[in-house]
Amino acid sequence: MIRTISANGLTLPVLGQGGWHIGDSAQKARNEIAALRLGIELGMTLIDTAEMYGEGKSEQIIGKALAGLNRTDYQLVSKVYPHNAGRRNIFASCDASLKRLKTDYLDLYLLHWRGSVPLEETVECMENLVQAGKIKRWGVSNFDTSDMEELWAIPSGRNCAVDQVLYNLGSRGIEYDLISWLAAREVAVMAYCPLAQAGTLRRMSYDFKRDPVLAAISTKYNISVTQLMLAFVLRRDNVIAIPKSGSITHTRENAEALSLSIAEEDWREIDKVYLPPSAKMILDME
Repeated sequence: MIRTISANGLTLPVLGQGGWHIGDSAQKARNEIAALRLGIELGMTLIDTAEMYGEGKSEQIIGKALAGLNRTDYQLVSKVYPHNAGRRNIFASCDASLKRLKTDYLDLYLLHWRGSVPLEETVECMENLVQAGKIKRWGVSNFDTSDMEELWAIPSGRNCAVDQVLYNLGSRGIEYDLISWLAAREVAVMAYCPLAQAGTLRRMSYDFKRDPVLAAISTKYNISVTQLMLAFVLRRDNVIAIPKSGSITHTRENAEALSLSIAEEDWREIDKVYLPPSAKMILDME
């Protein structure tokens, strides 16, 4: 059984499955569907996607993967483009995501990042979607502390359940103040790219798999470097990780990372290489 946390009253597993780049290649679809279904069997029942991912292709593949399963056996998260997050487009965008995912509702609907639509308007629309039964709860993505403070000050802004942000060993800026700000208000951090896509993210200069410190600690526990990286994200009480996996092997590895217990002395060694923030940093985004 995967540990769960409360995201402002919404119960979510701390380990889910990401949908970024799922559906990018038709040749990989069968393996992606198999990996997603295995993940659900292993307890990773939270599945994240967005209308932006492959312009809907990710949602389509995920919809196929979930066909035939009981709707209560999994939780779906999707995200709306900023330019669609107002009264003019958000309801049609939500309906389109529901159609591609072949479901009647989303468990979470997120604003993908801030745009020109006023936050007050987006929140009002999100609340309307909740009332209509199209979504259970809503949240945001790529919001820094100042953005969250602004959100918290507007009507119904405090109904936000999660803030989905980039977080991994090579991108630790949110540890300075954002994680604690969210924890104090019981808003969950949803960490995207917790494995940094093997170091291939933009501006990512780390070669994690060849790092001698990570290699030594991984060998000590007889695990992979990616499992160690996932354990790093999962060790925080209010953080959910949503690694993407396109294969059964990687899905199993991700699930196994949840049961790891890494000694504090090893985390301190990692901190010497991948430094925690000592000052406020610009929020990393991908």
